[in-house]
Amino acid sequence: MTLCNDAAEPCGAFEMRSKYELYYNRSVIEIHYMFAKNLSQQNVANKRQERLGILSTIFVIICSFIIVENLLVLIAVFRNKKFHSAMFFFIGNLAFSDLLAGAAYIANIFLSGPWTFDLSPIHWFIREGTAFIALAASVFSLLAIAIERHIAITKVKVYGSNKTCRMFLLIGTCWVTSILLGGLPILGWNCINDLPMCSAVLPLYSKRYTCFVVIIFSLILLSIVILYVRIYRIVRSSRQEATNSQAYALLKTVTIVLGVFIMCWLPAFSILLLDTFYNMVSCPILSKATIFFGVATLNSALNPLIYTLRSKDMRREFLRVLCCWGLLESGRPSERCMVPLKSSSSLEHCTNKHEHQTTPIMQECTTCSNAHKPHLTFAPKSELPSSDKW
Repeated sequence: MTLCNDAAEPCGAFEMRSKYELYYNRSVIEIHYMFAKNLSQQNVANKRQERLGILSTIFVIICSFIIVENLLVLIAVFRNKKFHSAMFFFIGNLAFSDLLAGAAYIANIFLSGPWTFDLSPIHWFIREGTAFIALAASVFSLLAIAIERHIAITKVKVYGSNKTCRMFLLIGTCWVTSILLGGLPILGWNCINDLPMCSAVLPLYSKRYTCFVVIIFSLILLSIVILYVRIYRIVRSSRQEATNSQAYALLKTVTIVLGVFIMCWLPAFSILLLDTFYNMVSCPILSKATIFFGVATLNSALNPLIYTLRSKDMRREFLRVLCCWGLLESGRPSERCMVPLKSSSSLEHCTNKHEHQTTPIMQECTTCSNAHKPHLTFAPKSELPSSDKW
C-alpha cells in the first residue's frame, strides 16, 4: 500500500481526514504532484536536487524590471497634478496590480522547483493565490477603465463628488472581487481528497476551479470589447472634432493595452483550458506551462511602456523621477527635481474652474485669456490634458 506521509500512514486514513486538517501536512504536496504530473519517487528525488535555472533567472530579472517600471507609473501619477483624474487613477490601479504580479512571480519562482516539496498546502495556496489575485486585479482594472470611459463619454454632465465616489467604488470592487476569486481554493474549492479532479498544471487546484476562472476572465474581456465598440461608435457619431481627436487617442491607448493583455495571456488561458480536459500523459505540452505563464507575466512589463510611448506628459514625468533617483543628468538642481509638476494645460485650469458648478453641461475654454467664453463639449474632454498625446 502507498504511504502518504513520513509517519507511514496509509492512504485510506489520509483520505478520511477533512481537507482542512491536511492544510499543514507537507506530504500532501508530494502526493498531488506525483499523481497530477505522473511522477515517480525517483523523479521527485531528482527535482529536490534541482537549482535555480537560467530561464528562472531571466524571469527574475524581468520581474524586477516590472516592479521598477510600474513603481515609476505610481510615482508619476502621485507626483504630477495633471494626472490627478479618474482615468489616471485607474491606470495607477492597473500599475499596482502589475507590480503585485511581478512580486508574486518572483516569490513563486523562489518557492517552486525543489522548494515546492517543502511547502505545506496552505503555503502553496498562498503562493499561487497571490498570482491569481494579481491576474484578476489586472483584468478587473481593464474592465473598470472601460466602464469609466463609457460612462464619461455617454453622460454629458459635470463630474464632482459622484465621480470620485464611483472611482473608489470601482477600484474597491476590483480588489475585493480579485481577492475573493483568488482565495476560493484556500477556502475549500480545491482537489484535496479528490485526486482525479486535480489540475496537472496546478496540482492542488480543482480542474473545475481553473475552468471557472478562465470562463470568468473570458466573459470579462468580452464585456470590455463590447464597451469599447460602443465607445467607438459614440465617438464616431459625435460632431465635436476636437473631442473626437482626443477621445480617439485615449481609446487607441486603452485598446492597445487590452490587445497586448489578450496576446500575452491567450497562451496561458489555452493551457488552462487544455488542463481541464486532459492529463499530463495525454497532453505533454502541459509540462511546459511555466513558459506560457512566463510569457503572460510580460504583459505587466509592457503596460508602462505603452503609457510612456503614448503620453508625452508621462514620458516627462518618468524622466523627472529618474532624475530624482540620480539615474539621469537633467542639468537642473536636485531640489527642483523633487517639486511635483503642475498642469501647464489651459484646459486643465478651465476644468478646475468649472468643476464645482451645478450646470448640467460642462463648460470649458480653449485658453486662459478667454475663460469667460464658454463652449459646449463632452465630459471626457475635461479629463484629457490638451498637451498630452493621448
